Amino acid sequence: MNHFLALLLGFLIDLLLGDPRWLPHPVQGMGWLITKLEPGLRNIFPKSNRGLLWAGVLLVILVVGLTGLCTGLALWLCGLVHPVLQFAVEGIICWQILATKSLRTESMKVVHALENGTLDDGRKAVSMIVGRDTEQLTEEEVLAAAVETVAENASDGILAPLLWAAFLGPVGGMCYKAVNTMDSMVGYKNDRYRYFGRAAAMLDDVCNFLPARISGFLMCLAACLSFDGKAAFRIFFRDRKNHKSPNSAHTEAACAGALGLQLGGTHLYFGKPVEKPTIGDPVRNIERADVKRANNLALDTALLAMLIFDVIPLLIFH
Repeated sequence: MNHFLALLLGFLIDLLLGDPRWLPHPVQGMGWLITKLEPGLRNIFPKSNRGLLWAGVLLVILVVGLTGLCTGLALWLCGLVHPVLQFAVEGIICWQILATKSLRTESMKVVHALENGTLDDGRKAVSMIVGRDTEQLTEEEVLAAAVETVAENASDGILAPLLWAAFLGPVGGMCYKAVNTMDSMVGYKNDRYRYFGRAAAMLDDVCNFLPARISGFLMCLAACLSFDGKAAFRIFFRDRKNHKSPNSAHTEAACAGALGLQLGGTHLYFGKPVEKPTIGDPVRNIERADVKRANNLALDTALLAMLIFDVIPLLIFH
C-alpha cells in the first residue's frame, strides 16, 4: 500500500497517543545498541584520535545499517503474511518516529511544575528536556529553555523524520531516527566524544540540512495563521545562522520572531559557560503561555508539512 497513507496514519496515531510509557520505543533499542557497541569499538581500534574516528565511522555504519535492515526485513516478512499487516506495521513505524504529542507533553510539564510547585520544580522539569545546566536558571530562563526545545525539536523530532519518511518510506524515517539518536548520545565535542562521535554528528548535520531549512520556512508560513508571520520571516532570514550548529537555529529563529521573543544567548553546560548569539528581539518578556504557543506553532507547522509532503502526494499518486 502507499507509504504516504501509512505516514498519515502514523501521524494521526501520534497526535492521539503520543509515546505511551508502557510501550517499548525503537529509540530505546537504538540506544541499547549504541551503548553495547561503543566499548567494543573503542577496544578494537587504536586509542589514537584517528582510531577513535574510524571507530565512530563503524558505529554509524552498524547502527544505521542494522536499523534499516531490521525495519526493511520486518516489513518484508509482514508483506509475506498479508499486505494489510504490512501497512499496519508501516503506520506503527511512522507513529514511532514522530514526536508531536510527546514534545507538547514533556515541555508542558515545565509550565505545570512552575504553576503547581516551585522554581526548583520547574528547573528539574526543564532539565529533563535540555542539555544545559538548570540549577541556577531564573523562571524566565526556564521558560526560554522550554520554548527553545520545542522550536528545535519541531524540526528534529517532527518535521525531519516526517520528511524522510515521506521521501524514503518508513525505512528512511527509521534510519533518520537512528542517526538522530546517535548524535544525541555521542555527538558531543567534549574529551570523550570529540573524535568517536564526530561521524555521527556530521551525518546528523547532513541529514538535517534540508529538513531544518524547510522546517524554518514552513514555520514562518504557519506563523501567518495565528502569530506574527511578518516578524517570523524577518527574524528567520536574519538569525537562522546564529548557532554553532548549522541546523539548530532555523526553527528557533522562526519561533522567536513569531512570538516576539529573544532566545539563545550564553548558558552553562557541565559547569562551563558556552557563548551563543541571541536569536530574535526582546519585543516582550517571556511568559508561561509561550510554551503552549510554541507547541501550537510546532503543530501548525507539522500540519502544513503533512499537507504539502504527504496528503497532496497521496491524492496525486493514489
